[in-house]
Amino acid sequence: MAKVELKKPVINEIAENINGAQSVVLVDYRGLTVEQDTQLRKQLRESGITYKVYKNTMMNFAFKGTDFEALAPLLEGPSAVAISKEDATAPARVLAKFAKTAPALELKGGVVEGVYYDAKGIGSIATIPSREELLSKLLGSIQSPIANFARVMKQLAEKGGASECEAPVKEEAPAEEAAPAEEAAPAEEAAPAEAAAPAEETAEAPAATEEAAPEEKTEE
Repeated sequence: MAKVELKKPVINEIAENINGAQSVVLVDYRGLTVEQDTQLRKQLRESGITYKVYKNTMMNFAFKGTDFEALAPLLEGPSAVAISKEDATAPARVLAKFAKTAPALELKGGVVEGVYYDAKGIGSIATIPSREELLSKLLGSIQSPIANFARVMKQLAEKGGASECEAPVKEEAPAEEAAPAEEAAPAEEAAPAEAAAPAEETAEAPAATEEAAPEEKTEE
């Protein structure tokens, strides 16, 4: 009974840590130096991740009846657990990155947002950008069109505004309309000349008749 009473606070502590957790990742920390272990704990703490070393039996009891019960088969050998209640991908990302410089750290597997992943799956989860990075990219994509619009408006303001840019086009319009009127003028002037032609031909006709009359008297 005494041993059970001693284990209960530890089991309760684990249960409290995993309650509402977005992800829980197990690692084998054997082979890490004291300096490496200190650096790892520091990086995890700065990312808001709880990192603890518990006995496998304690974690097994605490995981029962939860989404993290799927991790029971991995509870062999020395195990440390990384828990995050804020960023679901943070434990996998920080641990996988650290393992690149400290190969002794071995990813066992984990549960992310209620789904179990083996070591390979956790490695894939580690490639997902952090929430801050995703928000930064989203904000950048939103600000880009706004920045372009502001740049155009600034250029228009420096040139005196859009209305002044359109003014020359409106002033040239009457000149284009006047051109057809000028071209039509010669046509109107030509009309009286053509009308006068029949009158001249008519005037010549009587003259020809008068000249023909004396020729008839000579024949008599």
